[in-house]
This record gives sequence, C-alpha cells and structure tokens, in this order.
Amino acid sequence: MPLPRPPAPDDIRLRKILDETLVAPHWPEGFAMRCLEPGDAPALHALLDEVFDDGTDGPFDTWWPRISGDPEFDPALCFLVIDARGLLAAAALCWTNGFVKDLAVHPEARGRGVGEALMWHAFAALRARGLDRADLKTNTVENAAAVRLYERLGMFEVDWYG
Repeated sequence: MPLPRPPAPDDIRLRKILDETLVAPHWPEGFAMRCLEPGDAPALHALLDEVFDDGTDGPFDTWWPRISGDPEFDPALCFLVIDARGLLAAAALCWTNGFVKDLAVHPEARGRGVGEALMWHAFAALRARGLDRADLKTNTVENAAAVRLYERLGMFEVDWYG
C-alpha cells in the first residue's frame, strides 16, 4: 500500500484490524454524516486547508483533479460530517486500498466525539468492502491529540513500509 509521501520526522503509520471488534459509530447530537456529493469538493478542500494549515494540498484547482483523478479515489469513501448549521464540521477521505488519507475535524467541532464516530464509520465501510485492515499516517508531535484518538480506537504502530 503506497503512502502519499515519505515519512517526516516523528511520522508514524498506524493500523486498525477490521474484525468483529468494530463498534457502531455514535454520532453526537447535532451532527450527521453523509458521503461526498457533487459540489462538496470546495468545502472539503477549505476544511483540509484550515485544519492542516501546511499548504501541502495546494490550491483547489490543482488539488481536486489530483484527488478525484487518483485511481484509489471513490467519493463513496469520502465521509463528510455536517453540523446543525449545515456546515462541514469534519471529513474522512479514504482510499479504496484501506488507507485513511485525511481525517479533519474543524476546531469548533473537536472534543465532541465527531472524529471517533467518523473513524468507526470509515472502518466499517472499509470492512464492508472486504478489507481486513485500515492504515493511516500521522505525526506524534504535531498531531498528538489525533494519536491519542487512534490509540483509543485500537490502532497500533506498524513498520512504515509494511
């Protein structure tokens, strides 16, 4: 399973075994999940840009063709969480090979269980496609809160390339 970029200092690869221990997501009140629909891509890009704030995705006009044209992209594996105001509060973009490319929770939605519910949903969707594991990349220093979430979900570190 190729990774999007070589690891940076403090980057780790985490894995979740997609077995019978998966639990159903519990969506916090005021939040609903749906898959990517036509017209959602600009809001998704804006959320990723705000949350990651590292400029690696580039402008929308280059990002969207690169994402949507990737052979691992399937809009049915791009999960959006909408808040009670109708705004995009969180998103998980998964590749068809079981790699969770992006998990982003807007700062205003953090601490409410949105990210956890989103990950449980992604795990179930990937398992329903016949996959036995899900992997992701994160950084232990820059994203310590996410690492704690992933560990609570039962994810564990694996070798970067295998």
